[in-house]
Amino acid sequence: MTAAGRQPRDGLSIGAVLAQLRGDFPDVTISKIRFLESEGLVQPGRTPSGYRQFAAADVERLRFVLSAQRDHYLPLKVIKEQLDAADRGAEAPVPSLRPPRKLVSLGTAAAERGLPAPEDFEPSRPVRLTQEELLAQSGIDAAMLAELQQYGLVRPGAAGFFDPDAVLVAKTVRAMTEYGIEPRHLRAFRASADREVGLLEQIVTPVYRQRDAAAKARADEVVRELAALSVTLHTLLVKAGIRGVTGG
Repeated sequence: MTAAGRQPRDGLSIGAVLAQLRGDFPDVTISKIRFLESEGLVQPGRTPSGYRQFAAADVERLRFVLSAQRDHYLPLKVIKEQLDAADRGAEAPVPSLRPPRKLVSLGTAAAERGLPAPEDFEPSRPVRLTQEELLAQSGIDAAMLAELQQYGLVRPGAAGFFDPDAVLVAKTVRAMTEYGIEPRHLRAFRASADREVGLLEQIVTPVYRQRDAAAKARADEVVRELAALSVTLHTLLVKAGIRGVTGG
């Protein structure tokens, strides 16, 4: 797993590395390898002309990273810490959590197609908006906001403040009203979202309850990955249904 000992002239191209990894990780892509490099998890050498050259140790590191993601669902930050510890000669424990083997690669594939990626569900810096600020930023009036709250589409947080996502929801509903859709018609969206959140909660709650230090980070990443997959599945099902409606 160490990054030392590279010999660029004797190394492997990124395509050759991909071919070696595909047997154990069928869904790995060149984009994925480049992403792991950009995150500092592997540092291949370079030829004088700038081409990547991977040593055997680099391939070993990639196998470790991909296995840790697939089999133990570790976040990249934790994986990097383990690799750094290994480089220093220390041993780092690997948790025993084993989520579905295809989860990470499916999420990555969805992101590459322009669908939501786990990173899209990272918590943003807390911003508290007053009702007046929400109305000004979203372009809706107080009457529509009252309807959005009545049907659960927008929910104020502590002390009655709203977050930036409430603005996006309000803007989206406002755009839909131009097609004759009213907030009351969208209750099914709220109910569906609540059911999906409930399902995700059932999956990750046991992970949050684990006592090792990395449990919360692991569970947070599981939530983000599953959220991205959930939205992707919803998008694809709606797309398939629309094709049926239009005969496309």
